[in-house]
Amino acid sequence: MAESPVPLLRAHARHAPWNARGLAAHASALVDAAGMRPTNASARAMPSARAVRFYVANGLLDRPEGAGTAATYGYRHLLQLLAIKIRQREGQTLDAIKDEMRQVTGDALERRVAQSLLPALSLGTATAAMTTNDAEASVTWRRLTIADGVEVHVRDGSPAARDAVLVTIRDAVRAAVGRADLAG
Repeated sequence: MAESPVPLLRAHARHAPWNARGLAAHASALVDAAGMRPTNASARAMPSARAVRFYVANGLLDRPEGAGTAATYGYRHLLQLLAIKIRQREGQTLDAIKDEMRQVTGDALERRVAQSLLPALSLGTATAAMTTNDAEASVTWRRLTIADGVEVHVRDGSPAARDAVLVTIRDAVRAAVGRADLAG
């Protein structure tokens, strides 16, 4: 039986709290890594800080802690934002999503988001052996897929090859790629 994706999603809670821009960037990195694109032509694939504030004002996201530039968003906000993007990908309107968000419990929301983002949440490492000319020894590398066209290679046996470190590296690079996409 495959491991549940929920603990993989919960690992993202350690990055909270976020401001609106940070929340949008973190969600964008996950959305991009999962290859999610909305079927609704008026919806954007990547959430922005402006979209976060719009969703709060329209009751799709819970109100943040604090107000204005001091507003902070937590893990539940991340789940809600990801759920919005997932439902938009499935063709739902914001009005329909708003009605659903009122009815869904935290656990059900978390399970649904985790299952939808499974490809982006799983570590997704592959191992490749490479022979070096100088030592004629085989060196094993772990290949970590970050997003479409982006990989990180870590030598097996190095301290950075531990799963917890690889998850941190993957999340940091995904967040950086998401921020670069937003700035462009």
